[in-house]
Amino acid sequence: MNASIRIRSWVRGSADDERRGLLGYLSIYFGPLVLDGITVRRTTTGRLVLSFPARADRQGRRHAYIAPVDDEARQRLEGRILKALVGIPPEVAP
Repeated sequence: MNASIRIRSWVRGSADDERRGLLGYLSIYFGPLVLDGITVRRTTTGRLVLSFPARADRQGRRHAYIAPVDDEARQRLEGRILKALVGIPPEVAP
């Protein structure tokens, strides 16, 4: 996974969203691709995690549009994206 990662946009969640753990919405450049609809969340233990966009089928099962292929890839990708967020001004960063 050597593609460059740059933040395209960051939209902070509302105060109500933040109380429920949703910190904001993220769009990134991943190499030549734009990945949109990623959310940054804070878990009940305080850890920052990413959620990737998905649709629900008629039975309510989620099907991701984009997602890491396994947990190792998720950890690496989350680390790189969250590190890229460090450059965002503190008043809007998670």
